[in-house]
Amino acid sequence: MKILIVDDEALVRRSLSRALKSKGFEVLEATNGHEGLQSWKNWEPDLVFLDVLMPGMTGPEVLKEIGSANKAKVILMSAFSGEHNMQTAQQMGANLFVPKPFEDIFAVVKMAEDLLV
Repeated sequence: MKILIVDDEALVRRSLSRALKSKGFEVLEATNGHEGLQSWKNWEPDLVFLDVLMPGMTGPEVLKEIGSANKAKVILMSAFSGEHNMQTAQQMGANLFVPKPFEDIFAVVKMAEDLLV
C-alpha cells in the first residue's frame, strides 16, 4: 500500500513516515501543496495524509484541485483544530480529521490501517 504525506513540517513527515514504514507501507513525502498535488497525480497513493495550512497551496486547495480524480483515502491534519474538525474535513472530501500534534503516532497509523481495510 502506498501512502503520501503532504506537510510543510519536516518533523511531522519524518515521524509519520517512520511509523508507517515500520508497518510495511511504501511512503512518499511532499513538503508543500504543489509538490503534494504532483506526487498525488503521478504516484496514485492509496492514502494521503494532508496538512490543512501550508504555504503556497493549502490542503483544501489540493483536495479541490484533485477533485473527482481522487481514488485515495484522505486524512486531513491541522494544528488549528478549532477551525477544522471531522465534519469540515468530510465536507472538503476527506475521510478523517486528525489534530496535530499527535498524542499517539501509532494510534494515527492504526486509523490509516483501518481506512485501508
